[in-house]
Amino acid sequence: MIEVRDLVKWYGTRQALAGISFQVPKGQVVGFLGPNGAGKTTTMKILTGFLAPDGGTATVGGVDMTADPLPGLRRIGYLPAGNPQYAELRVVETLRFSAELHGLRGAARDAAVDRAIDLVGLADRRMQTTGTLSTGYRQRVGLARALLHEPEVLILDEPTSGLDPNQQQDMRTLIRSLGRERTVILSTHILPEVEAICDRAIIIHEGALVADGTLAEIRGERSRGVTATLRGTVAAAEAALRTLPDVTAVEVTPAADAPGWVRARVVGPTDRDACERVAATAVAAGLGLAALAPDTTSLEDIFAELTRSAEQEVARA
Repeated sequence: MIEVRDLVKWYGTRQALAGISFQVPKGQVVGFLGPNGAGKTTTMKILTGFLAPDGGTATVGGVDMTADPLPGLRRIGYLPAGNPQYAELRVVETLRFSAELHGLRGAARDAAVDRAIDLVGLADRRMQTTGTLSTGYRQRVGLARALLHEPEVLILDEPTSGLDPNQQQDMRTLIRSLGRERTVILSTHILPEVEAICDRAIIIHEGALVADGTLAEIRGERSRGVTATLRGTVAAAEAALRTLPDVTAVEVTPAADAPGWVRARVVGPTDRDACERVAATAVAAGLGLAALAPDTTSLEDIFAELTRSAEQEVARA
């Protein structure tokens, strides 16, 4: 449904995009992650035909958005960062105006407005002016505008920015439900949002793609192994665990809060089979087993590792 190939964009002497490429199939919700200034909004603007790249292509449903964006725009619903609104217009007036911009008139326009209002839960706010709405409801109005023409693709730029925790949860639930029937790209730097909503994550940094896959795949690529709490001595635990296959290191320390117990970290594969092998090895060696879990890297740590600039590395050193 969406294909980005070797996309390049310069702003003067600063390169915003350095040849990124990715694909998003129909019916997938993708988190588009990166720190501020990574190139997320630039990519969104190119995908929606608002900005021309300096190199590469971006297609939506087979339509080249860098050559003739109008046919592709009919397939896209876009919620831009900042979500500008006409503060003096009522919700229903805002949506009627936006529907007419999509070429909808008369009964078709009114039906589209009613459908969008129902989808995003604005029925009790339809006669309120947008300038008097809370931030959460203004975001719903922006999302309703993006849905008026029943697009196949939704591109959402920071859709929960400025919302309180309850509003964020409501918006995430809404986006997830919309993603059952549409392709959704969600640009954000809020990591819990990706975990709550997305099937897959794409991470960019300084205009380059640094990770692409499901959250399990991204975590798995940086897995740390298995951790266990065992009853026994450090020497006995080390001797038993070093017999495991595909292990690169074993770290065992006494449990300060539990005399006679140790905590072990087995560096190697992180999966159910690895946990089962650790458990079986511990039991065979006569070690009591109190706790066992994959020792995976958090998404926050992965994000920090992938998006740390060279300047930050020098500062840390």
